[in-house]
Amino acid sequence: MEKNVSLTSKLENLREIEKIVDEISADHNIGTEVYGNILIACLEAVNNAISHGNKLDPAKKVEVKFIIEENKLVVITKDQGAGFDYENVPDPTAPENIENIDGRGIFLMRQLSDGLQFHEDGRISEMIFHL
Repeated sequence: MEKNVSLTSKLENLREIEKIVDEISADHNIGTEVYGNILIACLEAVNNAISHGNKLDPAKKVEVKFIIEENKLVVITKDQGAGFDYENVPDPTAPENIENIDGRGIFLMRQLSDGLQFHEDGRISEMIFHL
């Protein structure tokens, strides 16, 4: 199963992602803990793409692909921004970063998914969730 969605870079479009995750969860009997992990990580990925990648420019799109194969869900998010140095994101749990509000999204994506990779200079994130 594969589902693709193209969103304009407006934060209210996060509701569309929540709706899709709800549908996938219901269709594939995903348990509440895994559902919660998928929902939060996907919302973080798309929020980052809209806010940081596309800088809230409604002329730019965020493409999200949900792929279910065997016992895993792959979520690929692509923005039209300049990319970022994903290998040097500060650890939000380090004492010097505790009060910094930036950097928590990628941390959550890493912690809640079973695998996270970035491609095309950070313009594409790919998360894997074992179902």
